[in-house]
Amino acid sequence: MRGDVGFPVRLRFTEHGKVRFVSHRDVARAFERAFRIEQLPIAFTQGFSPRPKVSFGLALAVGHESDAEYLDLELAEPIDPAALVEPLSAALPEGIAVTGAAALADRAPALQEAVTTLVWRLEVTTRTGEPAAPLALARVASEALKAPALPVMRTRKGREAEEDIRPMLRRLELVEEGERGACLAVELSTRPASVRPAELLAAIGGDLVEHRTRRTHQWIERGGVRLEPLDAD
Repeated sequence: MRGDVGFPVRLRFTEHGKVRFVSHRDVARAFERAFRIEQLPIAFTQGFSPRPKVSFGLALAVGHESDAEYLDLELAEPIDPAALVEPLSAALPEGIAVTGAAALADRAPALQEAVTTLVWRLEVTTRTGEPAAPLALARVASEALKAPALPVMRTRKGREAEEDIRPMLRRLELVEEGERGACLAVELSTRPASVRPAELLAAIGGDLVEHRTRRTHQWIERGGVRLEPLDAD
């Protein structure tokens, strides 16, 4: 162990299938259990109530799937990150799989601060459950990108206020059809504030709702370069 720094590692993992209905806290517990099963030498904080040095990235809402979630952990001993992928996947519940691991630089920025862009695949329907017509959906997407503002109502400190989410919308386009109809590829900035997919649908077309939502990418942008979080630090 190098002083009190430890050996930081970043993991990428997926959440698919029924596990999408599990809370973010339960996913964290599943990883804590997997770390114990594999007897990883997790580093702990100092003080009266030591805690494992594990931090997750931006939380995934219940009901959403993901191809690219991330967590950072600190080990008390050096371990080849690649050797963690298969054992941890085997120790995790069905639907959660570790797909990559990389050593981190000391004092790398936290994921929640570093991630600047989220990419989503939204399979949408109308509020009545009918598939969204592809041509109509393409038109809605085009109009949203041309719109000078996309207002939504948000509650801040117990008070409702209108906020414009248009500055956070980077890309919105029709993609291949899913099991219940057309899908949208959406790219949203996390700055100056994050936007939930449901908020975007409410802003661009009041009759559109999520049927199945999957986060496909997270990006860290620095100096005009887009980096996958395993490569960024």
